Amino acid sequence: QVQLVESGGGLVQAGGSLSLSCAASVGRTFSSYDMGWFRQAPGKEREFVVAISRSGGTIYYADVLKGRFTISRDNAKNTVYLQMNSLKAEDTAVYYCAASGVVGSISNRGHYDYWGRGTQVTVSS
Repeated sequence: QVQLVESGGGLVQAGGSLSLSCAASVGRTFSSYDMGWFRQAPGKEREFVVAISRSGGTIYYADVLKGRFTISRDNAKNTVYLQMNSLKAEDTAVYYCAASGVVGSISNRGHYDYWGRGTQVTVSS
């Protein structure tokens, strides 16, 4: 079983930065899991933000976020991070961490079978 707990959300002004963390409790080695971040704004579908492969060697970003968001992982700490810079009002959403222990497309929401409860990010304009 995998449990994911996000933290680091909050209220920030446009142009500011936030750093999210996702701590994983896993039944096997954390490095066995691809990790992703998704977000869901009110009234919208949950959308892909960024993902990192289990080794950290492959990273995919949503095109619109490339250059502002950075994902990283520390397999020794069972944690994945999302650094968000130059935040915009449209980045306001609940951000979810996800994990997958199977082979597949890491940018695909259906690839993930474990999800955290999410952390709210609000960007004021």
